[in-house]
Amino acid sequence: MRSTTILAVRRDGVVAVAGDGQVSAGNTVLKQGAKKVRRVADGVLLGFAGSAADGLTLFEKLEQKLTAYHGNLPRAAVELAKDWRTDRILRRLEALMVVADREHIFVLSGGGDIVEPDDGVAAVGSGGPYALAAARALLRHSTLSAEEIAREALRLAGEIDVFTNDRLTVEVLRP
Repeated sequence: MRSTTILAVRRDGVVAVAGDGQVSAGNTVLKQGAKKVRRVADGVLLGFAGSAADGLTLFEKLEQKLTAYHGNLPRAAVELAKDWRTDRILRRLEALMVVADREHIFVLSGGGDIVEPDDGVAAVGSGGPYALAAARALLRHSTLSAEEIAREALRLAGEIDVFTNDRLTVEVLRP
C-alpha cells in the first residue's frame, strides 16, 4: 500500500497511534493534512493506509463490531477480518488498518490477516518499514515516551518515503 504511514507504539502502559496527512494520486499530492488516525469507542485507536473511502468504511465496520462485542477489541478485530475476507463488497476494499487499545495492537488486512506484534510496535503503509525500524530503535535505545517515539519515527519515515509527510495526527491512550 502506497501513500501514507501509520504507526502504533506501546510503552509503559501508554499507546500512541500516529499517521501522516498526505493524500496522493500517483505522483501528485492532493492533500497535506488528512486525518487517517481516529479514536473510536472507549479506548480504541485506529489508523488506515490505502484508499480513503475504503479506510473510512472499515472504520465504521470496526465501530459496529466494537459495539456488538462490548468494546472487546480482539473479538471485534476477528469478526471484522472474517467479514472483510468473506463479504462480496468488503473483500474489494483496499486498505490496511492498525487498531489498538491499552492491551493490544493489531494489523488487519482484507486477506483475513490479524497480526499482533510481539514488541508493541506496528506500522503499515509505504513508509511503514522505515517508521517501524525507527520506532524499534527508539524503544530500545531511548527513554522517549510512546507519543514522542511515534512522532519521531514518522518524521524519519517522512524523510525517506515520498508518500509520507510531516503533518502528523497522533492519538494517545493513557492508563
